[in-house]
Amino acid sequence: MRVAHSVAVCAAVSVVLVGCSDDKATPLQTVDSLGEVVAAPTAITAPPITDAAALRALLLTRADLPPGFSPLADPTIDLGLPPAPDGPDKARTDPAQCSAVLEPLAVQRTGATTDGAARFAGPDFTSIDVDAASYSTDAAADAFTRVQQTLRECASYSGTDADGVAVDYRIGALDQPTSGDASTAFRILTESDGITLTTDAVLTIVGSTVVQLTASGQEPIDPTVLTGLVARQVDRLRTPPQT
Repeated sequence: MRVAHSVAVCAAVSVVLVGCSDDKATPLQTVDSLGEVVAAPTAITAPPITDAAALRALLLTRADLPPGFSPLADPTIDLGLPPAPDGPDKARTDPAQCSAVLEPLAVQRTGATTDGAARFAGPDFTSIDVDAASYSTDAAADAFTRVQQTLRECASYSGTDADGVAVDYRIGALDQPTSGDASTAFRILTESDGITLTTDAVLTIVGSTVVQLTASGQEPIDPTVLTGLVARQVDRLRTPPQT
């Protein structure tokens, strides 16, 4: 089962609220406007990855992360549980199309040959997630562009979680070195009940695979740590680890 970003972030903010209920509320911060859409490579020749297990094996592992992070098990893939049934979704996002922000790449641009994710939980309610989807050579560039277009349509939006708690979002530019064959970075500020969650993300295309790495917490991740994680992920996609 895939969880919309607005629902997942609301849950994260709710956890923070429980753990920090005595903290002084802080207003929603501001972010710089996103620039132009970064163009994908003009010629993509690398063949797509077609095996889901092979793609997952190329994603970051706990050994690649800072101390204190542990992988989160996927209920279906790792635990063998059946997918959770789709029930009524009481969450709301306004504008509605902004519910696609940080959705799995394979959902934002369908037609992936395969996709996979690696999710890690860290100290003080932090998390690091990697989402990847491989496409045919003519579809990879479109996927890379489509995600960026959604971000620009949703620079400021709002919504509620399943319990009706109001949430506000702001998306802006993030300064990060270029990675992969082309890349862009952005920051999402999520505010609910006076608590702000910062999500820093880098969207990269490596051959026919589009990958998005996000780091969330009450404080932004160290930019150099984020740069290192992205570089490591790109290296793993370019040069599969030796078994």
